[in-house]
Amino acid sequence: MRITIQEAAQMCGGTLLCGNPKDFITNVRTDSRQVVPGSLFVPLKGEKTDAHLFIPATFKAGAAAALTQEPVEQPASGALIAVPDTTAALQQIAAAYRRKFTIPVIGITGSVGKTTTKEMVALALSARFHIMKTQGNQNSQIGVPLTMFQIDETTDAAVVEMGMSQFGEMARLAEIAAPEFAVLTNIGVSHIENLHTRENILREKLHIVDGFIPQSVLVLNGDDPMLAALRGQLPFHTVFVGTHDWCDYRASHIQIQDGKTFFIMEHHGSQQPVLLPALGTHQVINALSALAIAEILHVDLQNAAAALGHYQPLAMHQQIHQVGGLTVIDDSYNASPDAVRGALDVLCSFPHRRIAVLADMLELGKVSQQEHYHCGQYAAEAGTDLLVTVGREAAAMAEGAKQTLPSIPCQVCRSNEEAIHFLCQTLQRGDTILVKGSRGMHTDEIVSALLAMDF
Repeated sequence: MRITIQEAAQMCGGTLLCGNPKDFITNVRTDSRQVVPGSLFVPLKGEKTDAHLFIPATFKAGAAAALTQEPVEQPASGALIAVPDTTAALQQIAAAYRRKFTIPVIGITGSVGKTTTKEMVALALSARFHIMKTQGNQNSQIGVPLTMFQIDETTDAAVVEMGMSQFGEMARLAEIAAPEFAVLTNIGVSHIENLHTRENILREKLHIVDGFIPQSVLVLNGDDPMLAALRGQLPFHTVFVGTHDWCDYRASHIQIQDGKTFFIMEHHGSQQPVLLPALGTHQVINALSALAIAEILHVDLQNAAAALGHYQPLAMHQQIHQVGGLTVIDDSYNASPDAVRGALDVLCSFPHRRIAVLADMLELGKVSQQEHYHCGQYAAEAGTDLLVTVGREAAAMAEGAKQTLPSIPCQVCRSNEEAIHFLCQTLQRGDTILVKGSRGMHTDEIVSALLAMDF
């Protein structure tokens, strides 16, 4: 990026307190430790830390400018821009910067599968375009603005992951990223503690289309009942992907082959074989969304499908490790009921003994006990051989599993340490172990312990 300090001030309606308005900003940082020469430092006020304290240090590190919503000492060199709210100013600058480019922007949202779908869409589009994509899961009110600043003159298209957990957040992200195309993966119960009902979640997610133009397209998962019900109900062009006959992009002949998933994509009478290095029907739906976006943007489908053959899961997103005679499925990044069911399907596609280590799913509010119970029932129905739960809420999974299949062995643990101790005594060569839980449960600690075991 390359904008002047004066442009940045104008973009956010700020007042330049000092500094040369003609100097250039070449990057934006909210972490003072990452400031480099040319940075615009945006100090955010958190519950525990006010980053305004670090403004002097950022100028010593070469920052070109800093925003401030508080009185601070003027630097010997560099610019200060006064704003009412630094977070809002960051978002305003990002929105204005994004509009300097006329490239297609594809927004990705949904209760489950955003990050994987983002990766697959970017991969499919890379068969023709130079792509800028969200790094990691920078999908928040801060992450999306920072992502916008990664667009430059070499970018042909941008794939932007957009998450939300509160009312009004998606509308703000849509104003910032202004996606002209979007994918809505599904509607689950993630963040229902804040949003109260799935209907509210759907309404909030649909704000991703707020900036749609006549040429815009929304890609929807036709296998999700709430999204399927939108067929013919929306005032803009929609495309449905899924396994039903009526879907615009349909997957058929789904088969597991040597740790990969093969399927045939059917669209308007044509067929495209796809071999995806990922497991599970949910991954097939993600791949269909990627192929749909690719064709909408005139990428050759054969080339897009070939690009998907190079997909690699991100860390803690269903990574499969072979170690010491064990197969470890590391899906520890996060968890929701739909994601847990999908992960259990993957686990139960493996031979030999299948062990599910499932920790609390957070932010489920009043439905928490019920959703954990149902996931336990699903674990038993899917063919799990041993269920290990971690945390107070997850104990209901053991209850659900036992109700469905009284013979299923269950171990209820209060902590990761207790689960690790149990697994050390229980695991045998040949076992397949799925590890999954909400980010706040830190189940990656269990994965690390498993990978260090010596059989």
